[in-house]
Amino acid sequence: MSMIDSLQDIQNSLLEWFRGNGRHWIPWKLKNDGSIPHSGESISPYQIWIAEVMLQQTQLQVVIPYWEKWMKVFPTLTHLSESNLEKVLLIWQGLGYYSRATRIHQSSKILIDFVGKDKDQDPNSWPVGVDQWMSLPGIGRSTAGSIISSAFDLPVPILDGNVKRIFSRLLATEQPSNKDEKKLWELSSLLISTLTPRDFNQALMDLGAIICTPKKPSCLSCPLQNFCVAYKKYDPDNFPKKEMTKIKPLQEIGIGLIFNSNGELLIDQRLESSSMGGMWEFPGGKKTSEESIEKTIEREVKEELGIVVKVGAKLLSFEHNYTHKKLYLTVHFCEWISGKPIPLASQKILWVSPDKLFHFPFPAANTKIISELHKHLRIKIKKP
Repeated sequence: MSMIDSLQDIQNSLLEWFRGNGRHWIPWKLKNDGSIPHSGESISPYQIWIAEVMLQQTQLQVVIPYWEKWMKVFPTLTHLSESNLEKVLLIWQGLGYYSRATRIHQSSKILIDFVGKDKDQDPNSWPVGVDQWMSLPGIGRSTAGSIISSAFDLPVPILDGNVKRIFSRLLATEQPSNKDEKKLWELSSLLISTLTPRDFNQALMDLGAIICTPKKPSCLSCPLQNFCVAYKKYDPDNFPKKEMTKIKPLQEIGIGLIFNSNGELLIDQRLESSSMGGMWEFPGGKKTSEESIEKTIEREVKEELGIVVKVGAKLLSFEHNYTHKKLYLTVHFCEWISGKPIPLASQKILWVSPDKLFHFPFPAANTKIISELHKHLRIKIKKP
């Protein structure tokens, strides 16, 4: 029997498994009273949209506390659209990939014009088209499909990482999943249940998270075992096919902690157009091959702020990994010698008391510096 001939059986097997084993407790998939929505019933797209963007690069168990905190600070689309970006970034701090937060903030301005401030609690006022959602910053086809099927119970296919893995194993595709997306999207479109699309898409995501995991999938417990070509003919661990892993380049970064006579630290805010735009950081930058880290800090501070500093004792050195690169950061205390600091390479600078640093949104690497600085200064801080 071909995969096409098995579509109804795959649907039925997956939905039956989901009824007994699915993650029915995910908070943004529930109604306001905590109950499970009925078939065809619409629920708040706002909560689902925020969660889906958070989940784009982050696992569910990490996202939940951030989502709960977000909903306390920005309980509605109106609250979010009327907030400033800095507050949004502060709540997002620690989740990484900060451009997601910036795009959410941008999208809130667009959505509130479409939905209306007086109607943002009504799911029926929100867009239901894939193209409408994909026109928003940071929303791709799969995210749009997940929002629409989850909020409105409409039959829109998805293809997130979990679903790609399941389909790659069902078909035993020889291409890496990102190079075979057309075929995987076709399967997702054929499979989507028209009767219970919300449950079906969630069942796919849950199967990928619980059973069809990246390593050592629990094939003997899988409801789709009889339909899976990788299980029948190959080792499912070998699917999806992997691309060659690229070696991450290592960049050395020198960072200066500059104090004034009042014991305040100098921080600067990244340009909106830059990576992690709107976040705050300590001045510094990339080391060139011919200079020492101390010279790097002196040069970068001069270029960024127009001041001369003398580099003093080292606070710490550490490695920080991103998906595409590795950083080795070295942090030194600096003495301010001359010049008046101005934001030559940033949008704003501030002198801030060390015990107030956690009131500003910093990238994760900088939060490690702040924690170490507080230990050095023997400041006990409770993060907001």
